[in-house]
Amino acid sequence: MTLSVSQTFAAMSAKLEHIVPPAELMLQAELVVEIEELKRERNAIILGHNYMEPALYHTVPDYTGDSLELARKSAQTDADVIVFCGVEFMAETAKILNPSKTVLIPSDRAGCSLAESISADDVRALKEQFPGVPVVTYVNSYAEVKAETDICCTSGNAKAVVNALDSEQIIFIPDEYLARNIARETGKQLIVPKRNSKGELASGQPASQGTLISWNGKCEVHEQFSVSDINMIRKQFPEAVILAHPECPPEVCEASDYSGSTSKMIDYVKNGAAKQYVLMTECSMGDNIAAENKDKELLRLCSVRCPHMAQISLEMTRNALRDLKHEVTLPEDILVKAKKSLDRMLEIA
Repeated sequence: MTLSVSQTFAAMSAKLEHIVPPAELMLQAELVVEIEELKRERNAIILGHNYMEPALYHTVPDYTGDSLELARKSAQTDADVIVFCGVEFMAETAKILNPSKTVLIPSDRAGCSLAESISADDVRALKEQFPGVPVVTYVNSYAEVKAETDICCTSGNAKAVVNALDSEQIIFIPDEYLARNIARETGKQLIVPKRNSKGELASGQPASQGTLISWNGKCEVHEQFSVSDINMIRKQFPEAVILAHPECPPEVCEASDYSGSTSKMIDYVKNGAAKQYVLMTECSMGDNIAAENKDKELLRLCSVRCPHMAQISLEMTRNALRDLKHEVTLPEDILVKAKKSLDRMLEIA
């Protein structure tokens, strides 16, 4: 059933009036109605990552979730067009899993500092230095890196993937903090190979048994959180439960009450008995959780917004779907090789 602008505005207000100003909601409601019509015309679906702005997240996506959930949904759809409201590597993942479909991303500037920290050449150099060692790559990486990978993982299943591999040594890239957190959880040692002034791997760096060999990539959002932030929060709000994403520094995850993927944090708040929560992650997610859990208080102490996720808006989503712009294309050899690593991840997940 097609909702009018006034009906859409009413539905949005019921959920978001304490988060988004009414005047803005009315403008956004007009875009939502237009996007829903375009979806029907194009036989399209929209995937919305948990970091999307509230007016988008709670309206047009057919599915919302973290990168693992959305990868699953993109692999199962029979739609002709997939619009991925997230960053570039996520849209690439949808294309890898759906090579014959049209995959769009609303902005061609939605990159990722973590994904940009490593290249396919870097992975090949790691494999040359540590021959025969399986490569696990976090999905927050570009397709060319996935193509050099044995198996991908997400923050939600990284531990399961590492445990599933029958290997004493594992190359785990590119997020150093996630690798340190997984090493702690699996009882492995971690080394980060040194590089010279040109960024090339230094030679002669052995890895002992029971080792994760990582990279020094980091998320520009999550690396900003610190233990001093947690200490300040506990002093001011002693009853608040603190949740941290595994891309945060290990000491932040250890000092928090819970560490998990975005979807696991959402479930934790939904099912938790506490009344106050603080999230050590991209701050728009706090608004999205608050809209669905009005009996809980999400303390707005986060000032860290991902500049790449912030590129995606309802207007840009409408434009991409209307004009079929910002289509994701990848070379055939990259599609084939990268799909193998993603398929292995989905089998374990």
